[in-house]
Amino acid sequence: MADNKRTGTRPNTSISTFKSKLIGGGARPNLFEVELATLPEAFTGTWAADDFKFMCKAAALPAQNIAAIDVPFRGRTFKVAGDRTIDTWTVTIINDESFNLRRAMEEWTEQIAKLDNNLGATSPGSYMTNAVVYQLGRGSTAFSKNNDGTANSVLAQYEFVDIFPTNVSQIDVSYDSSDTIEEFTVEFQVQSINILAPGISASAAPPVDG
Repeated sequence: MADNKRTGTRPNTSISTFKSKLIGGGARPNLFEVELATLPEAFTGTWAADDFKFMCKAAALPAQNIAAIDVPFRGRTFKVAGDRTIDTWTVTIINDESFNLRRAMEEWTEQIAKLDNNLGATSPGSYMTNAVVYQLGRGSTAFSKNNDGTANSVLAQYEFVDIFPTNVSQIDVSYDSSDTIEEFTVEFQVQSINILAPGISASAAPPVDG
């Protein structure tokens, strides 16, 4: 067999080979669900957790970073791994005429710090909570070969641990806006994440990684 590296060639690949590698036809970014089951104990209002699953129109699977530490050595730099951090997590929420989700996020920030006197909850557990993002499949089972079933399979799930909001975005209003529905974003700080095995309860299962 010829050595492709030495001859400067790579094997030709057919579309059929590519098809066999694209498991399940590829994961779809518009098939997801975000679960924010409860708000922290400092929140005293009514939280519409089921409404949030429908009105949360965009989110993200977590971005992770490992910083590099430069160690100088005789005119050169040796890089070693530093601390691992999680990026700020942002969700986009559709605003309906009840304003329930908008007001809940505003009250959450109010419980952390009042604007007039800066008093607020100081015990971290009283203003932090967890959220879960589910990546869904198109079939009722992973790698589905038919349209049987009545529920979407869970391909992956990420638990965001000890989150709290640091930005609730403005909602633009304008006479020029038509054929559109209001929405707003919320940015959360994240302490850590649990990468969970698909279909395992976030509260009951140990993390696969994270």
